[in-house]
Amino acid sequence: MLRVQSLTKGFGSGRNRLEVLKGIDLEITSGELVALMGPSGCGKSTLLNIIGGILDADSGQISLQEYVYGTKPPNKVVDVRRNGVGWIFQDFHLIDRLSALDNVIFALELAGFTSSEAMVKARDALNKVSLGDRMDFIPDQLSGGQQQRVAIARAIAGNRPLLLADEPTGNLDVKSGEEIIDLFKELAKDGVSILMVTHDPILASKADRMLLLKEGKTAASDIRSAWGDGAGAEEK
Repeated sequence: MLRVQSLTKGFGSGRNRLEVLKGIDLEITSGELVALMGPSGCGKSTLLNIIGGILDADSGQISLQEYVYGTKPPNKVVDVRRNGVGWIFQDFHLIDRLSALDNVIFALELAGFTSSEAMVKARDALNKVSLGDRMDFIPDQLSGGQQQRVAIARAIAGNRPLLLADEPTGNLDVKSGEEIIDLFKELAKDGVSILMVTHDPILASKADRMLLLKEGKTAASDIRSAWGDGAGAEEK
């Protein structure tokens, strides 16, 4: 469903040039939850930004269903951001004055859906994340875990095939974090693919697979090696 081939990205020039990604190859199948770990500053967020279409790579290619991109500038991959990829962050990025329902509707309307379409899709998405009885609540009336569920509803509402989750449990307590991972697994059963960056090896171990990003390359990992390489102690 997602294929990343020979992806490279560096920053700066001359002696100050820093090669962050040195040939990333990875594949994620439909309905798979994959955890991505690695030392601080190793390029995890850079990789997510390229897959999400908000940063272009120096070389390589990404295939996401019918979309083929990677080195195209962000203004050439608007469709990827609108219809291909949903984002979930450590900070929930909800609009304080809008209800849970209106937060999801607003995002859908920005993606080009009509108001009536957005209403139906938003209600369906909030029901999927078990917030059917909290649709009219504003963020301050919701717990941290519930706010993250609204953010997840917003990400899945457009039927996007891939979710990119950057430290999605970073601002949550342990119980709420585990509930979010359980929700991800339920979404995966419906065919949604999820690539999740996390610093927590315990949460990562609940994914279908773990990948370790180190020295610009990705490799299959397990709980022991991820912890041993310091990923468990990183801040971001």
